Amino acid sequence: MADPLLTVLAGALRLWIRSRCDRLGSLELHLNGSSWSLLRGRLDGVSLNARDVCFQGLPLQSVALCSGPIAVDMKLLTPGQMLALQQPFQVEGEVSFNGRQLNSAVLAEPWRWLGDWMAEQLMGLSPLGALSIEENLIELHAVVAAHQDPARRRFRLNAEQGTLCFRPETADEPCMLLPMDPAIRIEHAQLFAGQLVLKGHSTVTP
Repeated sequence: MADPLLTVLAGALRLWIRSRCDRLGSLELHLNGSSWSLLRGRLDGVSLNARDVCFQGLPLQSVALCSGPIAVDMKLLTPGQMLALQQPFQVEGEVSFNGRQLNSAVLAEPWRWLGDWMAEQLMGLSPLGALSIEENLIELHAVVAAHQDPARRRFRLNAEQGTLCFRPETADEPCMLLPMDPAIRIEHAQLFAGQLVLKGHSTVTP
């Protein structure tokens, strides 16, 4: 039998998550624990699975996340607030990006800076003209003045030092690390079938 307090809280969280997303297709959310543990200040964890998500202008084909234990204080709740979080907690999971949607995202705000960073740092050209995923490679295009055809370069992508490492298709060239929020650590990256899949974990601070 479902725990009534957790069922109500999960429903409220689903509505809140939808309100924070630009677009959200399907969403599955499960809270681990019991009313008794929640009232004593602990939620054992949260698991989330979603598809067709757009969050802050970034399109995500799929998201699968699960958290560790979360410390809460029901006495600190204010009107309209669902959880009063006390301490940082850990989240781990996997997200996937569709190459076509990712291309559109890095060519427009608010992620244009990321596309231009890749073009400038990886190709020595700016702005970025296009991004595509070809088999297990990511291909960048940039316009070259006085040339009809854009410059093209391909890179392999892997996780290194907690972030993404762009390694040129020709192995004798230097690689480049993507600047990353220190609270986020990417452990695995894979390109295939027109998709980018990332696995990792993050520390969420209230």
